[in-house]
Amino acid sequence: MEYAVGAATVGIAWSEYLNKFLSIFNLHVPYQWSHSPFEKEMTMVAGQLTETGVHGIMNIPALFIIAALSLLLIRGNKESSFINALIVITKVTIVLLFIALGWGFINPANHADYFPKATVLTETGKGEYNYGGIMGILGGAGVVFFAFIGFDAVSTASQEAKNPKRDMPIGILGSLILCTVLYILFAHVLTGVANVADFRTGGKEASVAYAIHTYMHGYDWLTNFVTLAILFGFSSVILVMLMGQSRVFFSMSKDGLVPSLFSDLHPKFHTPYKSNLVFLVLVGGFAAFVPGDIVGDMTSIGTLFAFILVCAGVWILRITHPDLPRQFKAPAVPFVATAGIATCFAMILGLGLLNWERLIYWLLLGLIIYFAYSRKHSKLQNQSNTSK
Repeated sequence: MEYAVGAATVGIAWSEYLNKFLSIFNLHVPYQWSHSPFEKEMTMVAGQLTETGVHGIMNIPALFIIAALSLLLIRGNKESSFINALIVITKVTIVLLFIALGWGFINPANHADYFPKATVLTETGKGEYNYGGIMGILGGAGVVFFAFIGFDAVSTASQEAKNPKRDMPIGILGSLILCTVLYILFAHVLTGVANVADFRTGGKEASVAYAIHTYMHGYDWLTNFVTLAILFGFSSVILVMLMGQSRVFFSMSKDGLVPSLFSDLHPKFHTPYKSNLVFLVLVGGFAAFVPGDIVGDMTSIGTLFAFILVCAGVWILRITHPDLPRQFKAPAVPFVATAGIATCFAMILGLGLLNWERLIYWLLLGLIIYFAYSRKHSKLQNQSNTSK
């Protein structure tokens, strides 16, 4: 379910940047209709964040982009792939442009303390948040880890690849390396241009556009391009996550772990349209009515925990089934698997107690579904019982 919650998270961020883009034309979506019911509008008064008394009702832009891309996926993979290719070219070009132009605006003072000392801020009802220090760094890495979900989502489309044995490793590892380099360069420039305190106050929403507008004087035009690129980028991320989610449930349905409606194909477009419609409602509901910080942290801790299970699972299978045919084979499994488990667990530790509680509830829900339905309908389980 991490893909679904991740798509909702990015949908909420898409809504923030849409408002930033609309401001170019002196338009905006009212706060009530671009935020969840659990959020309150804040404004800066005399250096202090103060409530305006306005509450969110429903995040309509987030729901809109989820619905539009879900319908595109129902239409077909060729159309989705073509549009996604155009989006990727546009956003990478503008990201490179920001890195190149923003490098000259880096304020060395913002990087003087590149690894700041640990500080703890307490927020009512949410517990303690670490900034700086090793726990702050791990917590920050854990929070934004959902940015890496799209890479493993590529594997969910392996059935549609011409030569998955060759193409999947190249596609996943190649894009992982390239994007990680871009992530680091972009973050280095952004945190050099603007002070970290900006992102906790005025720059919290649409932070990149805020930093350019505030500090990169003479480049307001770049603000518009970056905002547009981020809208495109978020759209492609949502598209990949929604596709990955429907494909995972398609495979689970074929194995009998979830109802057959998740593997029903459209008579004309040959896509799992019922699955996409179910997740349109689920993801759209999260995006429209749940705050972005909650769904974002849920995505990250769920993904990290899933990656721990993957690392452990590969290692266990190497020991218990050494002769199993393997089209994809990771090298140095004991070392790689151990390093993966340790790294993911360290980032989970930085996410705080509240996120652990949500993870436990999430797992309990999954266990209830498994023992109430999946175990009884599992084709592998039934085959095993029949052979006995």
